[in-house]
Amino acid sequence: MTIFFFLCLLFITMVLLAMVGDGAYDCSESRCGSDGPSIHFPFRLRHQPEYCGYPGFELSCDRKNQTILTLPNSLILSVGEIDYMSQQISLHDPEHCLILNILHLNLSASPFSFPVHEPYFTLIDFSVFKCSGMPADYQNQYPDCASDKAIFAVSYNLRTLPPTTCKKIHEILSIPYYTTASLIRLRWFTPMCSYCEGLEMDCGFKNYTKQLTTQCFDRPFTTKGGVIGLILMGIIMMALYECYSSSKTERENQARVEKFLEDYRDRRPTRYTYADIRKMTNQFQEVLGEGAYGIVYKGTLSNEIHVAVKVLDDSEGNGEEFINEVAAMGKIHHVNVVRLVGFCADGVRRALVFEYLPNQSLDKLIFSTSLKDNITLTWKKLHDIAIGTAKGLEYLHQGCDQQILHFDIKPQNILLDHNLNPKISDFGLAKLCSKEKSVVTMTEARGTMGYIAPEVLSSNFGKASHKSDVYSFGMMLLEMVGGRKNFDAKADTSQMNFPEWIHERLNQGDELKIRIEKDDDVIIVRKLAVIGLWCIQWNAIDRPSIKVVTQMLEGDGSYLTVPSPYTTRNTTHVGPSMQELTVISELE
Repeated sequence: MTIFFFLCLLFITMVLLAMVGDGAYDCSESRCGSDGPSIHFPFRLRHQPEYCGYPGFELSCDRKNQTILTLPNSLILSVGEIDYMSQQISLHDPEHCLILNILHLNLSASPFSFPVHEPYFTLIDFSVFKCSGMPADYQNQYPDCASDKAIFAVSYNLRTLPPTTCKKIHEILSIPYYTTASLIRLRWFTPMCSYCEGLEMDCGFKNYTKQLTTQCFDRPFTTKGGVIGLILMGIIMMALYECYSSSKTERENQARVEKFLEDYRDRRPTRYTYADIRKMTNQFQEVLGEGAYGIVYKGTLSNEIHVAVKVLDDSEGNGEEFINEVAAMGKIHHVNVVRLVGFCADGVRRALVFEYLPNQSLDKLIFSTSLKDNITLTWKKLHDIAIGTAKGLEYLHQGCDQQILHFDIKPQNILLDHNLNPKISDFGLAKLCSKEKSVVTMTEARGTMGYIAPEVLSSNFGKASHKSDVYSFGMMLLEMVGGRKNFDAKADTSQMNFPEWIHERLNQGDELKIRIEKDDDVIIVRKLAVIGLWCIQWNAIDRPSIKVVTQMLEGDGSYLTVPSPYTTRNTTHVGPSMQELTVISELE
């Protein structure tokens, strides 16, 4: 209460001092349009007095209300975002011709420079080629503004260019690697106003003159604003303590995320600004879905490639889900795992950019009542999806430098591409550990009810490990079978006891009453059901590893016996026909 009273007294004192101030500062904040970046010192608009901005920081508004910065040699660029704290400005070429216009860029005659000391910044030498013909699978971009087709090639790709079809027309030395996307970030060191921003004060010329000496000023507070402030004082005082108590945690979370990004040296995913995220999603126009940690929007990169942009809710978690996804997915390159294209971390505003998959998630198809969907998603295709998902999970467990435990395998997190190939997504709950360490410590249960292994719910059932993912995968297999149940079968059981219903049917040799379209489908359905029961063994030690599961799925399945998912460990029921599954009882 003492701290709260002191903060309230300090706030009131600052308000009263501001109200009796001389009001000499008349360079108010400006914008070009409602969505434009905030413009204040050291920047100024062309119509404002010269003392409102530092030399070389003049901006203007064009007819479309876009903010424009004119660099030396009359290079005109559009301003996407101005970060006054880090003293950086994001620019793009409205004509999408940055790679050619940058030939005339001379930063030595401006107050700006490339932010060369940032952890993900790299200068690359580019060569511009004019080509009469190129291979169709060449992945570099063509400039939209070029009259003839030309391809951009970084230095390490020069050897792949066909010498007979391409001619070098320009060479651009030491520019940022991302400029081919019509985006460039610049930084200024003078004037150094970030200190004032950190104090939540305004920066400006000392004594409001043209002298190139700056200092920090209290934010302006007009008489009218003072009256309104006094009216709202009661509300502000009640909210002040909450803001104070939460600010420390927020700063710690931001520092935690930034430290991770500084330590994270794999630069394959691109770091975007929040302005980039807004642009690629067209101001968050098309929603693809919503999860526990944020909303997923459809976006488009500058080269017309579609992406899925997951904007994380800054009110949830402490940044752990963001770190988990970037750490887990940044080094993953597997056909059955969704690719992380890039990410955004602007303070508490965080987002993840993934490859876009047009068929959305598996649950949309296996639970669909549409006849068209049921015909398209055959049991053979379901079997292929199960194998692909198992291979992706096997890669996470054994194919990476560190073992990645997903802890949220379910149909909603299995996305399908245009050929219905599965890709594992959503690594917000993932854990990283060494391959030698088979168990992890859980401070709380994580995952989705119905798919969570017993040992994840409670340590009384053992330690969480890669076998926990196997359990979730098994429940997903049973749901793939369950999504094909007839109405009568649903009447006999419920989702909660469906595994036991499957076990009883298989154990007694009864038909599963699943809708079958071909005779061969009977074998596939039985195999998926039996493997699903093996995966959901109550004791983790009785479950097969995901590598063994993959072998079981790729086999003919005739040797598989039906286990009970709810009995304690007992290997006597396995019998000679299960010789290939002796590793099921291994302690990994």
